[in-house]
Amino acid sequence: MARTALIVVDMLSPYDHEDAEKLADSVAEQLPQMVELRDRAARAEDTLTIYVNDNYERWHSMREDLVRSALDGRRPDLVEPLLPDEAAPFIAKGRHSIFYQTSVDHLLQVEGVERVVLCGQVTEQCIQYSALDAYMRGFEVSVPSDAVAHIQSRWAGAALEMMAENMHVDLTSVADGALTG
Repeated sequence: MARTALIVVDMLSPYDHEDAEKLADSVAEQLPQMVELRDRAARAEDTLTIYVNDNYERWHSMREDLVRSALDGRRPDLVEPLLPDEAAPFIAKGRHSIFYQTSVDHLLQVEGVERVVLCGQVTEQCIQYSALDAYMRGFEVSVPSDAVAHIQSRWAGAALEMMAENMHVDLTSVADGALTG
């Protein structure tokens, strides 16, 4: 049973939206830490890696469709390093929170997860709402600030501060052991 779940959020993106360039700049900066975190999770015996991704309201899309769309998008260089492993659970979502009308909570319960580590994008949107929902469900939550990307740096800073103060989220960096708590 996994005690910790690393959840990679929304990294399959074609980067074709209004704020894509700002987000892509932030992803490029944070991507090495995201990859390191994913690789550490793969080596840890008590950590389950889960990918949760927006399906962009294309409910017929499966993992392969979202991967193909992201790789065919404007920034495949930001997608390829974090492609989901075939064996890793993959869950599509339609709204900001990874928990909203998805099977994430059930999967975490079945796997015996007590601690959730979130990485990916967007700090001030999907990461923040997912952290809140994880906290409300009684999970310990970690959001390594060096492994999440943002669109608006000021809002991301405020979101991280709110997560730490109001949700008791651990903001430990990847280098300082974000997976170990």
